[in-house]
Amino acid sequence: MQSLEPIISRLRSPIAVVAHDAGAANLIIGWLSDCDDLEIKISLGGPAERLWKATFGNAENLSIQDALAGASILISGTSYISLIEHAAREAAKERHVYSVAVIDHWVNYRERFLRNSIQILPDEVWVADQFAFKLAKNCFSELPVQQLPNRYMENQVSEISELRTKARPNLLPKYVLYVLEPIRSSWVSTGPAGEFQALEYFLSNLRCLQIDLRTEIRLRPHPSEPKDKYQTWVKARNLNNIVIDSTTPLPVLIAWADIVVGCETVAMVVAHHSGARVVSTLPPQAPRARLPIEALVHLRDIVSE
Repeated sequence: MQSLEPIISRLRSPIAVVAHDAGAANLIIGWLSDCDDLEIKISLGGPAERLWKATFGNAENLSIQDALAGASILISGTSYISLIEHAAREAAKERHVYSVAVIDHWVNYRERFLRNSIQILPDEVWVADQFAFKLAKNCFSELPVQQLPNRYMENQVSEISELRTKARPNLLPKYVLYVLEPIRSSWVSTGPAGEFQALEYFLSNLRCLQIDLRTEIRLRPHPSEPKDKYQTWVKARNLNNIVIDSTTPLPVLIAWADIVVGCETVAMVVAHHSGARVVSTLPPQAPRARLPIEALVHLRDIVSE
């Protein structure tokens, strides 16, 4: 793993940062949060804009072209859906601005750089763990790949450790956190969206996790999802023990939970590194979760047993 100091020390003002999704934004914020001497120009959308404001306060959110004007380097996220990062890399290539792309997950690497069958690769890729590093090196053999420390993960785990006042007893879970995410996968061809299929599979197999209908279950929507996305689903189930929690900070929820469940979101990796029990709820018709968690527990395996 590359030390953060040599990477940051080579950066020259001004730096253009373009991001949309929370994952890459959290990594970039962790790397740049102590760089008070650097001029950073932002062009942000979605959750990235809210996260940046929460960390750095109000800053002028520029157009991509204005953020790149005079920039020495572009640092961009790699959303699977958003267009702004792709547009920024394309503009950087036209302006001959060195381009770094930050990959924050472990799936769909090539697809992140394709829009309308047009591929725009960066000059360099940054990741934050050894699993992503290996994947990126294999996928982009033509590009330099750097693994930087995951300051976001370190900060989250530290905060969770401080919040967790005592170890959870190895008893029946009383508090369950379900970390949600939009599922954009080819296995979802008919019926409800994948995230709802996984929720139904989880609810149908609570007993396999020794969870009963008195257990408090909190659903945590992904930062990229509308906050009301799951309200109809919850209301239709008419279960008083299931609530949606969009406001409590993630470290507080993970520290509160006896068990953390979800499909394959980064929040599950955070929970794992904090010592929580983590279970993937991807149903049998879906691929297995591709998270860098050794011996990750899959609900489907428990059900089949």
